[in-house]
Amino acid sequence: MNTNSNSYTIIYASVMVIIVAFLLAFVSSSLKEAQNKNVELDTKKQILAALKVTDVVDAEAEYNKYVKGDMLMQEDGTLIPNDGKFNTSYKGEIAEGRLHVFECDVNGETKYVIPVYGAGLWGPIWGYIGLNSDKNTVYGVYFSHAGETPGLGADIATPKFQAQFEGKKVLDGENVALSVVKKGRVSNPDYEVDGISGGTITSNGVDLMLKDCLKAYDKFLTKE
Repeated sequence: MNTNSNSYTIIYASVMVIIVAFLLAFVSSSLKEAQNKNVELDTKKQILAALKVTDVVDAEAEYNKYVKGDMLMQEDGTLIPNDGKFNTSYKGEIAEGRLHVFECDVNGETKYVIPVYGAGLWGPIWGYIGLNSDKNTVYGVYFSHAGETPGLGADIATPKFQAQFEGKKVLDGENVALSVVKKGRVSNPDYEVDGISGGTITSNGVDLMLKDCLKAYDKFLTKE
């Protein structure tokens, strides 16, 4: 075959594309299980962070130590065990009526962790709200984002912002009162935290996320 011909070049390029595509598909397939496991472990670390368990080395062991059940809320506010696999994203779960609650034990005290999901300025934001056994006092929170602006909206992922929520109340009667307000405008410190200077849209996104998601859990939160 004439290696200088156009047909040879086309055939050679086509064969190489097929070989490379096959190798990439094989590598992707072989790594998929490990990648999924890493995402699962990262999600468990985020849940643990809402329980103020940080600097985790063995996420699986720590998760099993503190989290006693991945539960689903029923219409009357009671909880039953999750009948499906562990989730790594809770987007759309509320709309589908699958309201997850993680039952936890921290030093002999019952805690509950509720996942929340919303929208920031540049993309999705999400988090986990840890509650004390009264289901109305925040024990700890964890927030993260897909692409908020560093130094501004991205500060929702910092310990400084998140620490403000500890000890705040969720409900005022039956209404979700836990709020993020404009920085310096806190008027009711039992329920409100300062937003981020220069990150108004992201702060508003966190506020709306809390109200929309936690409202869906009102039967659980108010159940004796």
